[in-house]
Amino acid sequence: MNQLFRIIKERVFIVAELSANHNGSLQNALDSIKAAKRSGADAIKLQTYTADTITIDCKTDDFKITQGTIWDGKYLYDLYKEAYTPWEWHEELFGEAKNLGLICFSSPFDKTAVDLLEKLDTPAYKIASFEITDIPLIEYVASKGKPIIISTGIATLEDIELAMTTCKQMGNEQIILLKCTSSYPAPIEEANLTMITEMAERFGVITGLSDHTIGITAPITAVTLGARVIEKHFIIDRSIGGPDASFSLNEGEFAEMVKSIREAEKAIGRVDYDLTEKQKKGREFCRSLYAVKDINAGDLISEENIRSIRPGFGLHPKYFKELLGKMALIDIKRGERINLEQVL
Repeated sequence: MNQLFRIIKERVFIVAELSANHNGSLQNALDSIKAAKRSGADAIKLQTYTADTITIDCKTDDFKITQGTIWDGKYLYDLYKEAYTPWEWHEELFGEAKNLGLICFSSPFDKTAVDLLEKLDTPAYKIASFEITDIPLIEYVASKGKPIIISTGIATLEDIELAMTTCKQMGNEQIILLKCTSSYPAPIEEANLTMITEMAERFGVITGLSDHTIGITAPITAVTLGARVIEKHFIIDRSIGGPDASFSLNEGEFAEMVKSIREAEKAIGRVDYDLTEKQKKGREFCRSLYAVKDINAGDLISEENIRSIRPGFGLHPKYFKELLGKMALIDIKRGERINLEQVL
């Protein structure tokens, strides 16, 4: 079983998304991997592109961002040139993660990025939300036979179905779908986390959340809805700035998210009607039938002399009505448990 799926089987798989949060510094990137490990992440995720592999340097209106984002007014090429992770860093970043026991993988944005990641023996691939329509890229990624995590931020139902069909046609059914709201930051009222459950049921795959909201409410809620993968942007310190800093968690915040997710996992538990030993012991405090007045042999049992009270050592309360009007065969002292052998 692939390492990623082995972790998912055991617990929620928590991914720290580095993205552009190195702010152009290799040392920041390495320090971020260390911090992600300390915070409890299972994996660190990179993005593998250059400005030239993802767009072209063109200053027409088509290439200018005007979507009401934190990046409005910038041209695509300039943003990606600022935000990309240099490819010559990748080997060192993968190596650092491996040394720390972190899974490292990436989102490729063209075939050359996939080729680079294959040389680094990436254990999985991420298809970013805006690449879900790039069928040739998905075909190439799927052909590598590794798990594919697909964000669905801007996807229609048809887009998701086509992406999944594409993977399966390439012989790859190791698919994980992530609910995602492609706003930066994303308003929490647009998180629509119920889709995590719906996609799992509709497509029969593992689902999770790629989160761009502020804070940790959405990831924790997602886990209660069945999310098995949580991806959240990570930064060592928002003061270093960068394109994604405003909606990223720092080490302390990420650690708090991990702690809350692990607690949520424990609280969710499993379907099990069998009682633990502690719960069985706790039944001593439930109700049962006791004599609340002295009852002499020959007296009739009534609501005045027996009641359903705590503790639970006596006869089950379901026998209460059945006992009313029957005759006591022996003396029963106040505070004694009632049993069926005592009455006729």
